[in-house]
Amino acid sequence: MIAGSSDRAWSRRLESSGIWLLLVAGAGIMFFPVYWMFATAVRPKDEVFSGAAGLIPSSFVWQNFADAIGRVPFLNWAANSLVITVVAVVITVTINLLCGYAFAKFRFAGRDILFLAVLSALMIPFQVIIVPLFLVVSELGLLSDYWGVILPRAAEAFGIFMVRQFMVSIPDELLEAARIDGASELKIFFKIVVPLSKPIIAVLVIFTFMWRWNDFALPLVIMMKQEMYTVQLGLNLLRGQFNTEWTMIMAIALLSLVPMLIIFTFFQRYFVQGISGSGLK
Repeated sequence: MIAGSSDRAWSRRLESSGIWLLLVAGAGIMFFPVYWMFATAVRPKDEVFSGAAGLIPSSFVWQNFADAIGRVPFLNWAANSLVITVVAVVITVTINLLCGYAFAKFRFAGRDILFLAVLSALMIPFQVIIVPLFLVVSELGLLSDYWGVILPRAAEAFGIFMVRQFMVSIPDELLEAARIDGASELKIFFKIVVPLSKPIIAVLVIFTFMWRWNDFALPLVIMMKQEMYTVQLGLNLLRGQFNTEWTMIMAIALLSLVPMLIIFTFFQRYFVQGISGSGLK
């Protein structure tokens, strides 16, 4: 009896240790690209192609970050990316919340067909529509303009789908009670629906910020002037035809991760709750 209990405890400890080892190995695999970016950014420039570059740099050259910022207009690129990203997040999250709320809580003719049409947009690759999108933006006179990058993707089908799935779980009785008390639809939305939707708003903010900050294809065809380049276009510009300074590229790439880390740190509290509430696991 005692031997059986001891075997089960040993088996549980062994299983727990195995799970922890797998988790640590997975975390190491996920973190390694970031570490390699850091190691390349701070190692001496002549060490990159010397054939002796190891996992740990021979010395840490922090001056590489200052050199990278001084030699390329990184702050200008970052400012362009930040303006586009922040404005796009505000517009996209607002539109997605309103559309998702309408699909979840209002009954109108053609609602399901319209929702299926929105979902079908998820199956259309962006590369298919990039040429007609360029022509439309050009006709509107928005080439090399912030709005030329912000407006075409102001409403995301994936975001509308997530919000709709999350808001279905909000009790209809709560909204009906507010209507009986005389609250307007706008007041119900801002005073009841939005406070209850903090988790999905956090998810939308994180995803939208990540998509806009890392967007490359749309700015590539819209931004014709170099002074309007975003960070991603700037990184692409640093690739030389015959020689590439990897320390500078990795330093810029590493700095470009900072805004994403800040956003995730602020909103990660609601992230898991928002994902699970939308039915995406």
